[in-house]
Amino acid sequence: MIAVVQRVSEASVKIDGKVKGEIGLGFMVLLGVALDDTEEDTEWICKKIIGLRIFSDSDDKLNLDIKQAGGDVLLISQFSLQASTKKGNRPSFINAARPEKAIPLYEKTLDLLTASLGKTVASGEFGADMKVSLVNDGPMTIVLDSKDKK
Repeated sequence: MIAVVQRVSEASVKIDGKVKGEIGLGFMVLLGVALDDTEEDTEWICKKIIGLRIFSDSDDKLNLDIKQAGGDVLLISQFSLQASTKKGNRPSFINAARPEKAIPLYEKTLDLLTASLGKTVASGEFGADMKVSLVNDGPMTIVLDSKDKK
């Protein structure tokens, strides 16, 4: 499972021209589920997202996690994070989980993040054509990979 976590001052997602989810300060998370991902990957990713200390404290040090900063999360499914560009110029998405596996893991991620934050997590819609807007704060972008726990 791959998550691209962007610290934002605002973010939103539109589907068919209508806002589906929006947040102010917080994380806009793009989530790509792989064929071999399990609930264990989901739990690891969520724990890392909630624990990331990338918000500034009163001394301007990156010491605060999202809960301490009072931030929100916008979660967007993005199968293309599992793209392979090893051969040629046309990406292969063979490593991306099929919807019957990816949807439950995406929904589990949404549920775990909601429970951890103690408030509703905004989201897109799995498989929809989404228009995502954000103001990356910093910019600060962190890539998490449950298979390569760096």
